[in-house]
Amino acid sequence: MDDNRALAALAEWLPQHVPDAEQTSVVHGDYRMDNLVFHPTEPRVICVLDWELSTLGHPLADLAYHCMSWHIPADLWRGIGGLDLQVLGIPDMATYLRWYGETNGTHALEHWDFYLAYNFFRLAAIMHGIGQRARSGNAAAADAVETGRKAVPLAELGWQFAMRYRAAGR
Repeated sequence: MDDNRALAALAEWLPQHVPDAEQTSVVHGDYRMDNLVFHPTEPRVICVLDWELSTLGHPLADLAYHCMSWHIPADLWRGIGGLDLQVLGIPDMATYLRWYGETNGTHALEHWDFYLAYNFFRLAAIMHGIGQRARSGNAAAADAVETGRKAVPLAELGWQFAMRYRAAGR
């Protein structure tokens, strides 16, 4: 992590700021659009795939992971940040979160920025590891070096959410 100051800062900051768990449930651990199967004619999910990272935790951890794409620039990695969401038929994140709350009664997002920081850390750490394997010559993917380079901007996004969480007095 020497070459990624934001990742190192998150590794130190996150354990000191874990919110008290007011809710625990089964969390998927990799809850994102490409792990969902949608009904062919209706706007609903009919299956959630890839449960190997599931564990017990706060449900906002999964939701924040799922919502990271709104913050990731489209030209960085699998993000929709900066795109014209209305033209694409994608709701803005505030609308999406409102729908989530209306569906399950969860309207308290007090620790939202913490969970975004946490998930950006997770993703950046994975990318960092891929980059490390590429540098040592044992990465399987052809794009491993490029993937590893994404760790710094992703960690920096996470650090921004950590600082926003701290600025809110948490």
